[in-house]
Amino acid sequence: MTDRSIGPRYAPYALAVLMVAYVLAFVDRQVLNLLVEPIKHDLKLSDTGISLLQGLSFALFLSIGGLPIGRLVDTRRRVTVLSMGIAFWSIATGCFGLTRIYAVMLLSRIGVGVGEATMTPSAYSLLGDYFPPRRLGIAVGIYSMGAFIGSGLAMILGGAILGMLPKGDVSLPLVGAVRNWQAIFLLLMPIGLGVALWVASLREPRRGAGGSDETPGWGEVRRYFAAHWRPILGVDAAVGFTNMAAYGLLSWTPAMMARTFQMGPAAAGWRLGWIVILACSAGTFAAGLAGDALRSRGRETGRLMVMASALAAAIPLAIAAPLMPAPGLFLALTAALLFCLSAALGSGPATVQEITPGRMRGIQHAIAVLTANLLGLGLGPTIVALITDRIFARPAAIAWSLAIALPLMLLIALGCCAFAMKVYASALRRQQIP
Repeated sequence: MTDRSIGPRYAPYALAVLMVAYVLAFVDRQVLNLLVEPIKHDLKLSDTGISLLQGLSFALFLSIGGLPIGRLVDTRRRVTVLSMGIAFWSIATGCFGLTRIYAVMLLSRIGVGVGEATMTPSAYSLLGDYFPPRRLGIAVGIYSMGAFIGSGLAMILGGAILGMLPKGDVSLPLVGAVRNWQAIFLLLMPIGLGVALWVASLREPRRGAGGSDETPGWGEVRRYFAAHWRPILGVDAAVGFTNMAAYGLLSWTPAMMARTFQMGPAAAGWRLGWIVILACSAGTFAAGLAGDALRSRGRETGRLMVMASALAAAIPLAIAAPLMPAPGLFLALTAALLFCLSAALGSGPATVQEITPGRMRGIQHAIAVLTANLLGLGLGPTIVALITDRIFARPAAIAWSLAIALPLMLLIALGCCAFAMKVYASALRRQQIP
């Protein structure tokens, strides 16, 4: 059942709630990156073994399960679907903290992916109905900032909490003795359950800019995607390869800072966390403003132009940043690189949303999640780890692995963006969105 009485003042509140949920999703997803070294030490894992926990195990269901969940978002009450997903991934995060058995940890990360598969399709579909098209770019940009705020908070708070906890075992009520890194995952579970209840209280908006609540059949969905596959594939692939570079960078930067600059988790988390929050939030917000400004001036490919410009600027930074000899230089160039990556990623969702009918946004964003996470989260951390383990065969070479892998990923993303730009304007005119 929808609430048709939602006014323009409610939309910013709903955006804030969805952004908090997105922050939580990335805290639960990314806090593992800060804990690579203690987990490797306790479980005796290689970089590749850790990368499977970071990415592939998590991404498989987040990506593949997103397709049926996207259809569920298009046919059921979205705030209910999302709140149940948040509760599920929060419980799975707690389960990850209860064990030191590698197979069980893999299953727990898959469970987090199951729950988080509800996040992006639900949120983008809701935002498309809370906000008019002329404000959608900035709304999506603000929401997308939650990913970077969550990633930064995972590093800042994770490092701070790890620094406050005693080394070795920690005794928790009802649980008993666990390792200090396990306690961090257990503490995240009740926070997530509280956010799930908050999301459940949101009002459900009426679906679709055209005002119809009728659900299209699978035949109509297939016909739509068959007619628009070129711009959709181009943008989704560009976002996917950009995501691959972003996850490769964020997954291994804390470990690189430890191995290259001898920085502990607390020091690395504090510095890198604030850079992620500030640089990435600024990049996403700037991309939303620039894309909306270009669109309002009649540039149909305005958002794609923002994405392409950001990718072109990111490539030389991706080569130089990991090879800097001093922490200050490394962090400065990493901040610039993250600004560009977030600007590119922030431009993608609103770009495709403009040519997607309201009742198909859930399944479209599920496809986008599949592409972005199979390429980005599934392969980004593992490709960097494989270069370190198989080519260089020494953990200290992680900086060179990043300097090789990241620019190649971004070059492919730029090519995909150029492919989409050739056909996007005609698809937008057919959709008849001003």
